[in-house]
Amino acid sequence: MTTATTRMLDLPSGPLEVFLEGQGHALVLLPSLGRGQEDFDGIAPMLLAGGLRLIRPEPRGIGRSAPLADGATLFDMARDVIAAMEADGVRTALVAGHAAGNWVARITAHLRPDLVQGVAMLAAVTGTTVDPSISAAIAGSFDTSLPDDVRLAHLRRGYFAPGSDASVWLPGWHTEVARAQRRARERTTDTSWLRVANHKPLLYLAAAQDAIAAPPAEDELKATLGPLAQRVVVDGAGHALLPEQPDAVASALIAYARTLWDQ
Repeated sequence: MTTATTRMLDLPSGPLEVFLEGQGHALVLLPSLGRGQEDFDGIAPMLLAGGLRLIRPEPRGIGRSAPLADGATLFDMARDVIAAMEADGVRTALVAGHAAGNWVARITAHLRPDLVQGVAMLAAVTGTTVDPSISAAIAGSFDTSLPDDVRLAHLRRGYFAPGSDASVWLPGWHTEVARAQRRARERTTDTSWLRVANHKPLLYLAAAQDAIAAPPAEDELKATLGPLAQRVVVDGAGHALLPEQPDAVASALIAYARTLWDQ
């Protein structure tokens, strides 16, 4: 974690740890399935240098954030994000979700459009289902009871572009958190949030070699997510994206944030 202020929120669903840093327009960062805010440490200094204030809620079950409650849905996860934004006095923010975090980002915009200036989806599936063979690779990646060589094969299959060092993601997984988040996704039957780009600007930051979420064409993207969606494709990256191309991710987020508030 970069040097940051830590705020503990006392919420009905239990304590939530939130890291805060920087000045300027707010950028909320939401990590991928079963992973924590440390995934954004590599790009945080660049985002701060770009003039953004970072709001980074630690997912439930990681750090000092209480675990997800039994029966929780993605909507409950989004309400945590909203609470973190409100506690920081956010007027409007760009909410960015990496991979599975994109679902929470979109629901946040759906629930509180007044707080969200725009949404960024980083290496994300546009729906909520994943090919079963890929889903198995995801499960194998976060199952820390498996030998490292087995997990590494799963990481290469699901998360990393050919030639990338997948071993950098052997650590950083929280198995029970990933399973709880999967259950929350399965319990989320309301799909009214999927086309958030009908009413909010949306950046789809795609990874060119993504085995989980192959980059759709821009017209397909708009048809699926809404007319306010636009696409940027990052080469040399798979679904992990952040450790593979941190400079490109940071640059794209800074540029998009500037367009949102310069309108």
